[in-house]
Amino acid sequence: MEIELLIIPEWIITVDSANQVLRHHAIAVDDNRIVGIMPTSEAEKRYTPRQTVVLAQQAVLPGFVNAHTHVAMALLKGLADDLPLMDWLQGHIWPAEARWADASFVYDGAQLAIAEMIRSGTTCFNDMYFFPEATAQAAEEAGIRACIGLIMIDFPTRWGNNPDDYLQKGLALHDRLQANPLLTTAFAPHAPYTVSDDPLHKVLHLACELAIPIHMHVHETAFEVQQAVEQTGMRPLARLEKLGLLDKPFLAVHMTQLTDADIALLAQKGTNVIHCPESNLKLASGFCPVAKLTAAGVNVALGTDGNASNNDLDMLGEMRTAALLGKAVAQDASAIPAIQALRMATINGAQALGLEADIGSLEVGKFADMIAVDLGTLEASPLYDPVSHLVYCTSRDQVTHTWVAGKALMANRQLTTLDIPALLAKARAWQQKIGETP
Repeated sequence: MEIELLIIPEWIITVDSANQVLRHHAIAVDDNRIVGIMPTSEAEKRYTPRQTVVLAQQAVLPGFVNAHTHVAMALLKGLADDLPLMDWLQGHIWPAEARWADASFVYDGAQLAIAEMIRSGTTCFNDMYFFPEATAQAAEEAGIRACIGLIMIDFPTRWGNNPDDYLQKGLALHDRLQANPLLTTAFAPHAPYTVSDDPLHKVLHLACELAIPIHMHVHETAFEVQQAVEQTGMRPLARLEKLGLLDKPFLAVHMTQLTDADIALLAQKGTNVIHCPESNLKLASGFCPVAKLTAAGVNVALGTDGNASNNDLDMLGEMRTAALLGKAVAQDASAIPAIQALRMATINGAQALGLEADIGSLEVGKFADMIAVDLGTLEASPLYDPVSHLVYCTSRDQVTHTWVAGKALMANRQLTTLDIPALLAKARAWQQKIGETP
C-alpha cells in the first residue's frame, strides 16, 4: 500500500486510553491522518512510503496543545517583570497595548510566538487577543493548528469600540475561518471583572447557536474574587453559573482560588480548567488545586499564558512545573504523576477544545499532529521510563521534528514554514520602538 509518510522511532508514546508506550513500532501517515501503528517489521512489509523518517533513540508523541495563550504578547516579553497582576496589567501592559497593539503588532508577535511554539513541540494553541484575524493569518501561513479566540471586553480598544462591535467582528472572522480545517474558534470574553452581564448573555446565545466553546480567565487572584463578592455579592464562578455559561463547553483559565463547593460545581457542569502554573507563580496569583480537581473528575489542561507573564511558550517546562507544583500543593509526592502531566499537555487540551476525536493522542484515524523528541542525549541517559524523562529531564531543545496533519513544520530543528532571521529582524525593530516609549 502506497502512503505519504512512514516514521520509525525508538518509542511511540501514544497517550491513548491505555497510555501505551510502544518500542520498535512505526507510524504510517497518509492524507493528513494516521493510517497505521504497528511493529516496524510489519509496517515495512505493508507500506510503500513516499518518505521514510528513521528516528533512532527518539520518541514520537502527540504534539502539545497549549490550551491558553496570548501569542501576540511575544513582543512584550520581559517588558514589566516582577509585578503583581493588576499593577502589571493596569500600569504597564494595558498602556503598552493601547499604544502599540494594532494588526501589524499582532501579526508579527503571533509569527514570533508560533515559531517558538513549533520549536517547543506545540502543534495546537488556543488564543485570546485583539485583532484575532491577524493571529489567524499568521497561524494559517505557518500551518499550525489553532483555536482563535473571538475576544470580548466591555471597554474600547484599538480593535473594537464596544461589545457589539467585538461580536460583529468576531462573527465575521468565524465565518471566514470555516474553510480552514486547522483553525477553529471560541468566544473569548476576557474576565468576569471586564465583561458585564448583557454581553455575556449575547456570547452564551451565540455559542449555543454556533456550537463553539467559551474561553475566559476566572478566579485568577484572591483580589478578583474578593472584589466580585463586594460588588455583586457573588463569587465570579457563581455569577457565571447563574448566567448559564457553565452549561455549555467552557474553559476556565487559571482557577487559583477554589473552594470545595467550586470544585463540585465544576465537576457537575463538566467545565474544563486550564492550568497555567508558571504564569501564576510569576505573578504570585495563587495555586490551582489540580489534584483535587482531577480527583473530582474535572478535565484539567495546560496553558502557558502569554510570553509577557511566563516568559516562554515551553509546554515541556509547563509540564514539569505542573507536576512538581501539584505535588507540593497536594503535599503528596504521588500527586500529578508524569503520565498525568503529559495527558494535561496533550489529550486533555484537545478535549477542552472539543478536538479530542481528531488530535491529542496517536491513534489510527486521528490527524498526524506529532512531535519527535531526542532521548539519546547525555542529559537523558540512562533511560528507564521515557514518559518520566519527558516530564522531569527533557528540554525543548530536544524536540527535533514537529508535524501538523502530517506536514513537517520542523525537521531536524529546521523550521520549514517560517524564516528565523526575518522574525528576529522584526522582533528587534519592535524592541527598538517599544523600548523608546517615554
